[in-house]
Amino acid sequence: MNSNPISKWHNIVRTRNASKLTELLADDVVFYSPVAHTPQVGKKITTVYLSAAIHVLGNNSFKYVREIIGETDAVLEFETEIDGFTVNGVDIIRWNAEHKISEFKVMVRPLKAINLIHQKMGEMLQQFGIWS
Repeated sequence: MNSNPISKWHNIVRTRNASKLTELLADDVVFYSPVAHTPQVGKKITTVYLSAAIHVLGNNSFKYVREIIGETDAVLEFETEIDGFTVNGVDIIRWNAEHKISEFKVMVRPLKAINLIHQKMGEMLQQFGIWS
């Protein structure tokens, strides 16, 4: 994982220190959320969404169980438990020549987990005035 940003991402997730996202994300990053119907464009909004996701998903049960890493992109499969539901998902991450994340897509299953995450992410994002 020499020059790719995945080790930095793992550190952010492990420490739950979302303040480090600013240096990891490209200014024009695009975030695809499993609970928002449109892509979120830009560092500021992506930071808000990822910070909320780290809070909602990043409990003590969160772990990455599989990784496929290429030269400019990676797929990281994760598992966590929220309110008794097992959540399984993938983070699909692409980075640019400056090793900044340029695209971040989250996919989650099963449907009950998506609904639960939708509720909890909505509660978090309302605090930022983003979710209505």
